[in-house]
Amino acid sequence: MSTTHEYDVVVVGAGTSGCYAAATVANEGLDAVVVERKTAEEAGHIACGDALKGADEFPDAIPKSQIEPAFTNTDVDHGRFEIPKEDSVLEIPVPGELAVIDRWEYGRRLIEGAENAGAEFHYDTVVQDVTQDDDGTVTGVTGKHKGEEVEYDADIVVDGAGALSLLQDKADLSEATFDTNVSYSQFCSAYREIVEVEEPVEWSDALVFKPADVAAAYVWYFPRTETTINAGLGFQMNEEPMKLVDDLKDDLRNREEFEGATVTDKLGAALPTRRPYDSAVAPGFIAAGDSAAHVNPTTGGGIAGAAYAGEYAGDQAIKAVENDDVSEEMLWHYNERVMSHFGARYAGLDVYNILSTAINVDELMSLLAALPGEKLAEALYSGTTSFGPKLALKTAKESYGYWELIYKFYKTKNLADELMSHYNRYPGRPGALAGWQAERDRLMENIYEVTGADPKY
Repeated sequence: MSTTHEYDVVVVGAGTSGCYAAATVANEGLDAVVVERKTAEEAGHIACGDALKGADEFPDAIPKSQIEPAFTNTDVDHGRFEIPKEDSVLEIPVPGELAVIDRWEYGRRLIEGAENAGAEFHYDTVVQDVTQDDDGTVTGVTGKHKGEEVEYDADIVVDGAGALSLLQDKADLSEATFDTNVSYSQFCSAYREIVEVEEPVEWSDALVFKPADVAAAYVWYFPRTETTINAGLGFQMNEEPMKLVDDLKDDLRNREEFEGATVTDKLGAALPTRRPYDSAVAPGFIAAGDSAAHVNPTTGGGIAGAAYAGEYAGDQAIKAVENDDVSEEMLWHYNERVMSHFGARYAGLDVYNILSTAINVDELMSLLAALPGEKLAEALYSGTTSFGPKLALKTAKESYGYWELIYKFYKTKNLADELMSHYNRYPGRPGALAGWQAERDRLMENIYEVTGADPKY
């Protein structure tokens, strides 16, 4: 027996991008459904570092007041970088609104916000395939709900199914501009636990980072409250793998503040630490959030990008339905909005992710330990100083012995800026994408040469 549902827009996945897309569509009076594999009780329970930057600038399809109660620690204002090999701690102020959230509570409140807007949610439904018509236009999805076959017909399918989405494996996107240059090696494997400690931690106003023993990997401790800590770690999948559970357990054992602690939740996930998809649209199909790599590739932070990508996807889906036109040309403006808002910046940050795979971690940590935190903060956030000759001159005594590494950062920064400028010239139509990609790939060759990294794409 099979059941068929018809909607204007079908969203797969009840994460951040899916909820914002569905809420945006429903707010305009169109029929939107979110298809979610988890139960109603488990929905919104997603592995996450829980740190959120830019919470003051969320889209309003779901009001901030709806999700704000999930912000459990709004006192965090800096990063605390622990450098064990140097027996050093570096504290760097971070501008803008920071918060640590209860991710499950946030997820539940997102779903409630989308429901308030008029979106429907179908839980316990595992999507297994994508339906397409003869010309390749995506027309819906099929799956199973508690063992029963179900089919969803829609004008637009929004893929909010997360990293390495099944929908992209099932759909034939070969005739579209949709980015299929995607490999597991461009992703990060991560694991986190929620840990309750007996006494308040002294760093409850900081996001704590420390390097792991393999390249492009780190451990984090993010305080939800003074006594509830999100503790996790991750590694780039093209690097030597970590034993995530055991390695985190070992690190926790070596920290006196976690003596006698209790673990209340455990989750692992893959996340895209790569540049945003060159194109995240195909006829009848839009990918948003993790499923289109809308994630800061240096930190894995993806909540804010997913929220805006969801809103932009919803906006473009509305226009497509109202104009009875679901072509790539109609959906293309979604790509432009993503690139102009955060995509170009994330592509530039990806250059530093690439660099991290090709430099000596111990040498980098020693350099960071030698530099004053306020100078690093200026270099990271001013947009003018950055790593390079000016930083070396301002900290000549401290940075002596590391000038070669600083100069590599300087050259890398210039190339990252050049790449971002190119992303700011993202084409206004699908037919111009190939030419834009060719120039981008030329810039990437320069980046690989300067950094000494193996090609990532």
